[in-house]
Amino acid sequence: QVQLVESGGGLVQAGGSLRLSCVASGSIFSINTMGWYRQAPGKQREFVAVISNGGNPNFASSVKGRFTISRDNAKNTVYLQMNSLKPEDTALYYCYYRDHIRTTDYWGQGTQVTVSS
Repeated sequence: QVQLVESGGGLVQAGGSLRLSCVASGSIFSINTMGWYRQAPGKQREFVAVISNGGNPNFASSVKGRFTISRDNAKNTVYLQMNSLKPEDTALYYCYYRDHIRTTDYWGQGTQVTVSS
C-alpha cells in the first residue's frame, strides 16, 4: 500500500501562484510515476500533469506553459508549481501515484484550489 498526503492548496486571485506538494509513504518502489489530477464541481476528474521517476514530465494542454512539475525522489515527494492561475483552474487537486511493478494506482484525498476572478 502507498499513502499520499497533499498540501499547499488555498484561495488565490487570478494571476497568482500556488505550489502543491504530495508526499508518498509505504511500499514505495523506484519505478513509479507521480502527478496530479483535478476535479471541478459537476465535472469529471481530469489529468493535469505527471512526472516519471526519471524526471520526464507530461502536461495537459490547458496548463502547459503555466504549471511545472518536479519531484524529489529521496523524499518521495512531487510538486506542482502553478502560475498565472485562472478561475477555471478551481478544483480539488488529487495526488496520483502509479506503481509500475504492481501496476496499481493510488490517490490522495485531495487539496482544494480556488482561484477568484
